[in-house]
Amino acid sequence: MAPPVQSRSRFRITLVASLVAALSLVWPGDARAKDGAPLPDYVVERFGTPPAIPDGPLPEGLQAAVQAAFVDSMENGTWGEAQTTALGEIVEAKDPRIVWMITDLMRFITQPQLNALLTAAASHLLGKDMPQVNSWGIVTDHLIAWDIPAPPDYLTVKRAIFTSVVPGWDRIFVEGDIDWRHVSWGGVLIDDRAYDTTDEPCNCIPAADNPAVSTADEATWLKDDDIVFGIEVNGEYRAYPRRIMEVREMVNDTLGGRHLGIPYCTLCGAAQAYFTDDLPDGVERPVLRTSGLLIRSNKVMYDVNTYSVFDTFRGDAVTGPLAEKNLKLKQATVVTTDWGRWKAAHPETTVLVEDLALGRDFDFRNTRDANGPIFPVGDVDPRLPVHEDVIGVITASGKPVAFQRSKAFVALMNGDEIAFENVRLKLDAGGIRAVDADGSDLGSHQAFWFAWSQFYPGTELWEG
Repeated sequence: MAPPVQSRSRFRITLVASLVAALSLVWPGDARAKDGAPLPDYVVERFGTPPAIPDGPLPEGLQAAVQAAFVDSMENGTWGEAQTTALGEIVEAKDPRIVWMITDLMRFITQPQLNALLTAAASHLLGKDMPQVNSWGIVTDHLIAWDIPAPPDYLTVKRAIFTSVVPGWDRIFVEGDIDWRHVSWGGVLIDDRAYDTTDEPCNCIPAADNPAVSTADEATWLKDDDIVFGIEVNGEYRAYPRRIMEVREMVNDTLGGRHLGIPYCTLCGAAQAYFTDDLPDGVERPVLRTSGLLIRSNKVMYDVNTYSVFDTFRGDAVTGPLAEKNLKLKQATVVTTDWGRWKAAHPETTVLVEDLALGRDFDFRNTRDANGPIFPVGDVDPRLPVHEDVIGVITASGKPVAFQRSKAFVALMNGDEIAFENVRLKLDAGGIRAVDADGSDLGSHQAFWFAWSQFYPGTELWEG
């Protein structure tokens, strides 16, 4: 996501000495997730033992403190003695579930003093001293890894916090099949422009609808080693340069007579292509946009017509009218490769025009995102490094499987067959695609391991 914008909230801070002194108290818990199952050893080794978690509703007094500290402070744009007193009552209640609300507030705080106060409160409730640097991210990582349950009526409070900053999120924060604990702000505003108005500027990550394209010969601005995302539909080929996709992050296009929605999550190293036609009766084409939100470092996309939120990685509508219709978008394969090899293999390809980059030339993959996720993800499956590239696909039996790209590429170059159930891998223009045993497309794509494994927990991993 792009660099953070300034929150409109401004807080007045009054510290209460008795609260700060109380924050030295901690208590032990046990290494169990919210469902009672033991936490994996690698989680305990990295994050320690989680605190004890109470059950049931919040007492009335604690509900009032939550309202004062988290809702009133954002609605009024101030933090004063009443809020600090309420935070003290929250700490005394010893309910670690409330830390989810603390981190939601912390995400929008720019004042060091208030951030220190909230960090201290979170440290006390979790029984672990949290550092002041990147405290929001570190505390949130612990909450996710320990699977701390959300407090009762969590969405109501979270919605109040987030919509006080960006009113356009009021139709996003609704009940649905989504874990709102894991949703955070990506630092940008919502792109809520109507379909095919993307030539209009916005204070957002600007999607592109029906982008202009050129032939391969006309694309003299591209170097052979520039990374592109290649898509083929019904015998038509198109390249989406990473330089453009790092600016746009979302394209609504038509290729081979089919409508597509193409999100690119820079944080996950994943470009995906969803068919947005051939839908159930009564469902209009979803027009995909960037919400400005993240879920475990994956962009949260939504349909601007219905405000239905989608699981970007899986293609399921999880809120709104499209979720009520159980809509799941089918994927087309995206081949990640370089321009030289893509155009050599597919000389008839078209490619997005340079103007769509808006004069920018980002390379998040090799700069900002090079040393691991920059937003909270919690625990990561330790079978591969977090930023290892994998080719992910779903088998005919519904089983997710990931292939380590580096190993698979060498094996395919050596002429080896790579097969898992019905899935077969093959080289395509310097990239890799997954096909069925009969050669038909299976809708695969490349991504970082941390992203694939967290959205498909328990995924099979091809060992080579």
